[in-house]
Amino acid sequence: MFSSIVLGACICSCIQKPQGISGVDYDLEPMPSVHAPLPENSVPMGNVDTFAEVKLDLPVAAGPYEPTWNSIEANYPGTPDWLRDAKFGIWVHFGPQSAGESGDWYARKLYVEGTLAYENHLKEYGHPSEVGYKEVLRDWNPAKFSPKALVDIYKDAGARFLIIQGVHHDQFDMWNSKYQPWNSTRLGPKRDFMGEWEKASREAGIRFGITFHHEYSWWWWQTAFQSDTKGDKAGVPYDGNLTLEDGKGQWWEGLDPRYLYGVNLREYESVAEAANSLWSPPKPGIFSGHLEFAKWYAKWWALRMMDAVDKYRPDFIYTDGTDQQPFSGSGTGTGYKCDAMQRVIADFYNRTLADRGKVDVFSIVKFRKTTNGTVNTCETGIPEGIKNDQAWIAETPVGDWFYGPDFVYSSDAVIRYLLEIVARDGSFGLSIPLRPDGSLDEACGKMLKEIGEWMRSNGEGIYGSSAWKVLGEGAGGKLNTLPGGRIGQWQADHVFYNTDFRFTAGKDGALYAWCMKVPEAGDRLTIASLGTAKGLLDKTIRSVELMGTDQKVDWKQDAEGLHIVYPEAAGLKTAVGFRIVCD
Repeated sequence: MFSSIVLGACICSCIQKPQGISGVDYDLEPMPSVHAPLPENSVPMGNVDTFAEVKLDLPVAAGPYEPTWNSIEANYPGTPDWLRDAKFGIWVHFGPQSAGESGDWYARKLYVEGTLAYENHLKEYGHPSEVGYKEVLRDWNPAKFSPKALVDIYKDAGARFLIIQGVHHDQFDMWNSKYQPWNSTRLGPKRDFMGEWEKASREAGIRFGITFHHEYSWWWWQTAFQSDTKGDKAGVPYDGNLTLEDGKGQWWEGLDPRYLYGVNLREYESVAEAANSLWSPPKPGIFSGHLEFAKWYAKWWALRMMDAVDKYRPDFIYTDGTDQQPFSGSGTGTGYKCDAMQRVIADFYNRTLADRGKVDVFSIVKFRKTTNGTVNTCETGIPEGIKNDQAWIAETPVGDWFYGPDFVYSSDAVIRYLLEIVARDGSFGLSIPLRPDGSLDEACGKMLKEIGEWMRSNGEGIYGSSAWKVLGEGAGGKLNTLPGGRIGQWQADHVFYNTDFRFTAGKDGALYAWCMKVPEAGDRLTIASLGTAKGLLDKTIRSVELMGTDQKVDWKQDAEGLHIVYPEAAGLKTAVGFRIVCD
């Protein structure tokens, strides 16, 4: 409790906006017009290797950070200690796509015949040629959504940071966006969700970051330019083909659909095919016939991030993708090549330095090589071994990234996933599904309470911990690892044994050995890695304590291992931790 109060005071003292920095004042020109779409798959992509990276004419806040990777690396003081101290956070992956109750990518898939999203949309809204995603935005109203109440629940579950979705691939900004008229203050709920999250997080003393997934929306949204291939609506264009002029007299008059769905890029090789795949970006290259639009789009992407940073002063930012940086011309960054990412980071760090007097923030650039100034993630996966070349956050959802029915809510699976991650030197961001109205499923609330109970008993071996010399052990020297992926029945059913252990090095200097199942009273456990023959311990064991209980633990160490007799009626659940202190 004391540490939480101190952390909260520290955060609150750092959020005053400096007098010398104004908001984002850049006047972005209107979206440029583009030529009429050419036949699908008829235009080759431009050569990404010969296309020079464009330096955007976007100013950044004044300061030592220039918009180059060299400058960012040279000036960045290192990942702040608070990330390691926090260790466990909640990923708030919430927005209007939850309304479809179809899991992830509802907005994109509702335009793909035969998908669950398409069928659900037909039943709840109508045909996407007449009632598309824009109507979902109009009607979505999460009346039970309360960031303050949720922050209290997440904090009670042991979370010490929040990852909050600012804009997903659907292009809908969840804040009072200066550069995107399709936002939550103008449509649907007419609420500044990010402002509400910021206030609740600051009051609770919890760090928070904002995520941005809109870089590759321009090819992700290409399904909206299709039409049915069969049935009564065959050939009738979906609503992504609508124009600003089409909106006259409609509820969306004055809102340009291009700012939501983008423009039709299906003429480029592989774009149409990729749009209908489960997951496959178009081939690497440049949208060479849309260079003016591409440059504008990259600036628009960057300015929206700068706008959110200026308004809400997050503790970190997060950009989605699969390549070295957004707009790399390859992977999810296909289509254009420019320095938008470097400009956003330089602006963020310069603003933070002027604001707080130090740069105690970070930027997540997914899949970027180890770079001082960035943090990475591991999405829905568990690394094979210890990963300490850079700070990283494992991120995975319970069930799916957006809400769907019949998810499996298992605190056992979540806690064991957490142990797999911290033993490998990572932090863990757990995505909790919110219902379309912003509430939690009853079973989800129960799961969070159980996680909180476990964390209160075992947190000293989690918060601030580091990977030990080895991450764990199993029978016969083989590691029995929890399956990665989205957390559900597969992880809940995974069987661990008394021989399965994970290790963390505590901030307090103790070694923590985690048995991945709860032994029976009287069971004799052997931790082979802690035997004198292994030579991993360079000090003598002085004491062994069982976390969450004051019961005496009988133990001895020899060449074969540390031998422990599990005490009677310990009453512990899920996984048990032994705190081992050495002289």
